[in-house]
Amino acid sequence: MLLLDSLKMPGDVVVLRLGDIVPADCRLLGIGVHGEPVEGNLQIDQSALTGESLPVSKGKGSTAYSSSIVKQGQQMGVVTKTGERTFIGRAATLMSNTNEQGHFQKVINRIGNFLVVVTVVLVAIIFTVLMVKSGGHDVLKVLGDVLVLTVAAIPVGLPTVMSVTMAVGAKQLAKKEVIVKRLTAVEEMASVSVLCSDKTGTLTLNELTFDQPWLCKGYTSDDILLYSYMAAEQGANDPIELAVRTAARAQLDVLKSLGERETKIPGYKTTSFLPFNPVTKLTQATILNQATGETFKVAKGAPQVIIKLTGGSDDAVHAVNSLARRGLRALGVARTIGGDLEEWELIGMISLLDPPRPDSGETIARCHEMGVSVKMITGDQLIIAKEVAQRLGMQRAILDAQKLVEADAPEEEIVRRCVKADGFAQVIPEHKYRVVELLQEQGLLVGMTGDGVNDAPALKKANVGIAVHGCTDAARSASDIVLLAPGLSTIVDGITTSRAIFQRMRSYALYRITSTIHFLIFFFFVTIIFQWQLRAILLIFIAVLNDAATLVISVDNAQISPKPDKWRIGQLITMSVVLAVFLTAASFAHFFIARDVFHVSKEELETIMYLHISSCPHFVIFSTRLSGFFWENIPSWTFTVAILGTQVFAMLISVFGVPGLTTAIGWGWGCGIIAISLGYFIVLDFVKVFLFRVWSFELTAKLWPTPARRRELAKRKVQKAVKARVVTNTEKVRTAMRAIYAISLLQSSVSEKQSTM
Repeated sequence: MLLLDSLKMPGDVVVLRLGDIVPADCRLLGIGVHGEPVEGNLQIDQSALTGESLPVSKGKGSTAYSSSIVKQGQQMGVVTKTGERTFIGRAATLMSNTNEQGHFQKVINRIGNFLVVVTVVLVAIIFTVLMVKSGGHDVLKVLGDVLVLTVAAIPVGLPTVMSVTMAVGAKQLAKKEVIVKRLTAVEEMASVSVLCSDKTGTLTLNELTFDQPWLCKGYTSDDILLYSYMAAEQGANDPIELAVRTAARAQLDVLKSLGERETKIPGYKTTSFLPFNPVTKLTQATILNQATGETFKVAKGAPQVIIKLTGGSDDAVHAVNSLARRGLRALGVARTIGGDLEEWELIGMISLLDPPRPDSGETIARCHEMGVSVKMITGDQLIIAKEVAQRLGMQRAILDAQKLVEADAPEEEIVRRCVKADGFAQVIPEHKYRVVELLQEQGLLVGMTGDGVNDAPALKKANVGIAVHGCTDAARSASDIVLLAPGLSTIVDGITTSRAIFQRMRSYALYRITSTIHFLIFFFFVTIIFQWQLRAILLIFIAVLNDAATLVISVDNAQISPKPDKWRIGQLITMSVVLAVFLTAASFAHFFIARDVFHVSKEELETIMYLHISSCPHFVIFSTRLSGFFWENIPSWTFTVAILGTQVFAMLISVFGVPGLTTAIGWGWGCGIIAISLGYFIVLDFVKVFLFRVWSFELTAKLWPTPARRRELAKRKVQKAVKARVVTNTEKVRTAMRAIYAISLLQSSVSEKQSTM
């Protein structure tokens, strides 16, 4: 039964013609509409599904995938799979199964949960102690005090500052033609250490073009281009014919003057033309040279056919094999000579390749410099992938994707193959998804680029999915970032900007955790021991004013890391606790000196401690901006003015006093506290630098020895031992070479003395 509607069921018969979109996965029958045998194969463009750069030839018994496009030929087929069971349906299923919490959200949750737990525990202890000391009375007052302390301590501004920082970064990326769809992808892109890139249309131009030809003696590159053009079918949409016409028009002076629709070669006339025939596998043209009156034939086609036509040549066979080993598609070109239309002479072999984009090699090199490993993923054959990888400056360690799904291979071996490979060939959507999954299981943050339906599942699965210029709707909807400019060059800009944004967020996180822990530790002890507290209005005023000022960190200067960034939560919290302890010491120093040395009033003590708690932890943000000393990267003027401006405001309302809010303490206390806070942040800066210098993965693994850290520590020890052994062996070789050189000098000296005696 022949169905003409779009609803197909397994067993239905369909006709596939030029330009048709295949409605379901179909097995080709090798017959035409009227049941006649079909000589040629269907040429089907399935690049959006598999990533293959050229149309695929499919004959009787082959499967035509749903949503692929018929480019040449006509056949009948029987439907074998529909819906989610089709090739493209399986890709859609993979996308629907991928719905994981983002990396950034996990980090924020861990930081937030830690601070909330610490706050709740300490506040609960304070509440219990105060209730015991009050004998159970004044429950509402104690409850109100601890609730205000809780609200002031919990960093409610943390997500807001982070979001504003990422939003400003997204705006900066938009100016560089990088559109961010998911805001948290801005932060995650800074941590990407592996970038899996689709080849066709991303690393390459997705255009079949002329490569370096192999020529017979006496012929030039222009000659083979001219004769190829003569034997090309004008107006045909075949990618090979189009490549021939495009290259000839671009390089030959005789054709450059032709109009867009002109096809005749000046001085030559085509008297007959035989288009490509799947039986003969060549095109042939009879040409009249109008200047000399000579008539000759030109043929272009499969290398083996052209070699046979010209009588055979060992050199030509060797050239074809050499091109094939490099993954280049070869076409033979020949012409008749001496006026004899049956005597053929081989001109040479043209080679065709989807070439790399001009900027792809430089982009990959820059990614490697930034610590990002690039892995090429393609649906093309293995030899083609290796040739393109070599031209891109990559290693030729390309893996056949089937090696990732071998049933008898252990999981550890598959993981090792995936990590070591520089690329993967002959992939399908499941393979791309599998590559991303395996890399993520190793703790790596993975970026994935692509433009087709076949890339959509992997784009969805990756930590950062990047849809490139000219992508399909499926790829765009599955991605987190969309590139508006062709190629991958804008990714480097994206990585650089993302790392700057990451540094700003990490500096704020370190400052905010330090400030919160200091706040909790100081008020925990001062409340329990001395029953002293700041009024609720002052606590809220500190929290709101300081968090509002830190919003400008989104436009601060940043020191960009040369390697992928990573949230080290343990290190972050440990450093925050150490800095908070130093801040708590400074707070108690202010408290005791003001109360016991200068004997200030209760109201003045409250204002003094307000100004100190507002300024001293706040100035620490100048130190937490980077891991080195604060002067190594000067903050922006906007950031500096905002931070200093809030504390000048706090100083003024403390110096002059505000009725109902603060009590006047005079210029001496006001300027002194601000000066001490500024000087103390420099002291804390040296502490921070010392902690960063002594901190290492080995230290973390010893302090918190998780199974994963033990394995990584053992791995590093092995690598260090191997490196030391190599260095030792190298030094032994050098010592031996020096000894041999010294002996040779000694022998030559003895020989000279003997010759002079």
